[in-house]
Amino acid sequence: MEITLKSATLFVAIILTGLSAGFFYAWQVSVITGTKKVMDPTYMETMQHINREILNPSFFLIFFGSMIVLAISTFQQYGSGVTFWRLLGATVSYTLGTFVVTGAGNVPLNNELNALKLTKMSALELTEFRQYYESKWNVLHRMRTIFSVIAFVLSLLAAFSSAKNI
Repeated sequence: MEITLKSATLFVAIILTGLSAGFFYAWQVSVITGTKKVMDPTYMETMQHINREILNPSFFLIFFGSMIVLAISTFQQYGSGVTFWRLLGATVSYTLGTFVVTGAGNVPLNNELNALKLTKMSALELTEFRQYYESKWNVLHRMRTIFSVIAFVLSLLAAFSSAKNI
């Protein structure tokens, strides 16, 4: 079996999208359930630290790389029938449902949280901000998790349809 640039790009798109979907899913079923059990000051401080530490090359590789390589693979598969359409669906799902939701929803909330001086806030202020932040953030996170998983499944289905044409 000959490995082409087109098949290698599709393979990388699937790996990156799978890593992204796995990251968001693991967060949904572990970090969110764990942080629901901690007190407000602990939650707020923990989320501030996590939101700062997530900005690293490893995360950027899967978060941005998924969208970029999916788009490249979609372009390469133009005219390939069902493979193209599945990849286009994966690209749109990831771009709108994961990337845009994160950039327009989660990131602004994270920036609001990051700007807070937690040690200067009263217990009531911490509770009120947590309720505001956590409820919105978790809904947005659930959305991006669902759409990243959809993108992953569609990219896998694209590979299966592509393999039939080899």
